[in-house]
Amino acid sequence: MSLPRSVADILREHVTLEVEGIDRMYLNAYVPRLQYEGGVATFFRRHRGHPFASSVLMDPISKAFVAAIHAFTQEHGVPLITFKKGQRKDDVMAEHLRRFTAPEG
Repeated sequence: MSLPRSVADILREHVTLEVEGIDRMYLNAYVPRLQYEGGVATFFRRHRGHPFASSVLMDPISKAFVAAIHAFTQEHGVPLITFKKGQRKDDVMAEHLRRFTAPEG
């Protein structure tokens, strides 16, 4: 016999918040069903309503996400920092923090 579980129980067992630095947080989402071709096909056919699954369908989703990030940063005056391959994020951010003069933000 299986007992019903609350959302809090499931989250406590499967979700971890990891803070890598006080000046920023990373959010990584992992959707197990989308890690397999069957799950991706189901996502595009059932959830998005397409007659068949194709990698071409991912492009507008990705572009809309990137556009939303750019719009948010412009609207709120948040700097968007792009890292080059091999560049240490901590080194880049340390330079930005040295130039930061506000008490917080």
